[in-house]
Amino acid sequence: MNREPPSLETPFHAGELEAQRRAGVEGIARSAGSFIRDFMPEQHREFFAQLPFIVMATGDAQGRPWVTLLEGEGGFIETPDARTLAMAAAPDAQDPLASAVMAGVDVGLLGIELATRRRNRLNGVVRSAQERLVVEVQQSFGNCPQYIREREWRRVESVAAPDATVSERLDSGQRARISAADTFFIGSVAGSVHDSDREPSASRGYDASHRGGEPGFVQVTENGTLWIPDYAGNNFFNTLGNLIQDPRVGLLFVDFETGGLLQITGRARIDWSPQQSRDPNAKRWIEVCVEQVVDRPAALTLRWRREDEAPLRLTVVDKVAESDQITSFYLAEPEGGALPPFQAGQHLAVELEVPHQPGRVGRSYSLSGSPSDATYRISVKREARGTASRFLHDGIAIGDSIAARPPSGEFILPDRLGPLVLVSAGVGITPMLSMLHSVVAKAENERPPVWFVHATRNGGTHAFRAEVGALVAKADNVKRRIFYSAPRPNDTAGVDYDIQGRVTPDDLLELGAGADASYLLCGPARFLAEISAGLEARGVEADRIDFETFGPAG
Repeated sequence: MNREPPSLETPFHAGELEAQRRAGVEGIARSAGSFIRDFMPEQHREFFAQLPFIVMATGDAQGRPWVTLLEGEGGFIETPDARTLAMAAAPDAQDPLASAVMAGVDVGLLGIELATRRRNRLNGVVRSAQERLVVEVQQSFGNCPQYIREREWRRVESVAAPDATVSERLDSGQRARISAADTFFIGSVAGSVHDSDREPSASRGYDASHRGGEPGFVQVTENGTLWIPDYAGNNFFNTLGNLIQDPRVGLLFVDFETGGLLQITGRARIDWSPQQSRDPNAKRWIEVCVEQVVDRPAALTLRWRREDEAPLRLTVVDKVAESDQITSFYLAEPEGGALPPFQAGQHLAVELEVPHQPGRVGRSYSLSGSPSDATYRISVKREARGTASRFLHDGIAIGDSIAARPPSGEFILPDRLGPLVLVSAGVGITPMLSMLHSVVAKAENERPPVWFVHATRNGGTHAFRAEVGALVAKADNVKRRIFYSAPRPNDTAGVDYDIQGRVTPDDLLELGAGADASYLLCGPARFLAEISAGLEARGVEADRIDFETFGPAG
């Protein structure tokens, strides 16, 4: 289905724009806004439809935000069309939102799959709350998997839940549960959504978001005040932007082993210049003063299990500098055994024991090698302030051990036939290189036409030049285009690179891949936003554009 091109109007409200300004990423509104659509892409619709639960944020009769979790049997969520999501579920009678969800109410929804670390956010308006809860989509966008703790779910027999307890402050047991948590959900609101004269805008309303970290990342004071770190993320600042406009906030802590829900509403204050002694990785802190607590034991039939220790212990068998900034780490099973297989484009979640860090530091890195190799290869860009990347570059040597979880991720080669246009910028080349290996390894009569497009600054930052060149020379179905934005004097046009400048949507369409081509993009969020929006504006269907971002969107 062809769609109108994305609107040039920013989807961010004044509070989000102010948060972006305070964080020094004002430019994000001009580009990354195209990630936020007023409909669900096909992959989002498929994702929501197979979830066993969904997180919802909205307000009670007093406008106080609360967050809850709605569960159902397989298929309880449906998407009749790209702008409608319907659920065969409603808040329980003991839920603080039991009587709040009705037609005309704004809601924020979060679909999250803990086992695969996927999540998509959706904001909209309830159109019906009769037989099913029907939500009209106003904003839909995905999030990166960073800080999500992997968990497998199961369902237990439904029984009558104990009565909920309601209080105005956290007791000692509740404080202990929060202090041990590695995951919670936060709900916020953009302005006073109950005002009849409020500004009509898709960016207004409630928002539900995920927060994760090492156990103890949420700090609880003796009087029950919560201190929540704000780590580097996509730089959209949906939650913080809402809190600038309205300090009311809702929190949900799930007891994954017992199905209990601890729901909190209160008021928040943002500390924009925090003391680093609390957590050196926190960019900002959110202080929450609790106003009401609803504790609902065994509220769910869902239970989750997480392996405390990463199941894979991998040995670094080689370490190779690929460019001025990127180093590859080759990882093998210590006893020489076979590694779990992966599909080109997937990532490896590693857990590092970094000195002076309070717990394990988890990061996900795309696998850059061939899926048929006997080793894994991750290729890591050194970030000046990156805790994990600096430790890998400076503290990990051949022979050292790294803990990891099996490869996962949904950014893989599409099943549909047709040409492939693989587009990357900077270290975004890593999953694309694995995809290129996979395509070239196919039988000659099964190889689709492929264009491998990569953008980098110059020859010093150009990683994998020889490897890509060898793969292109090996397969006559692959063509390459290399862009240098700032070539060095010794970089030779036509040899080291093809075009001076930045990749544009017109450059990609001029390749002549045709209407049946699939465009796979990986790079910084701003790069992806500009390219994907430009392709859509020029007639490429949204379902033929898939992307993977990394790091902060700025």
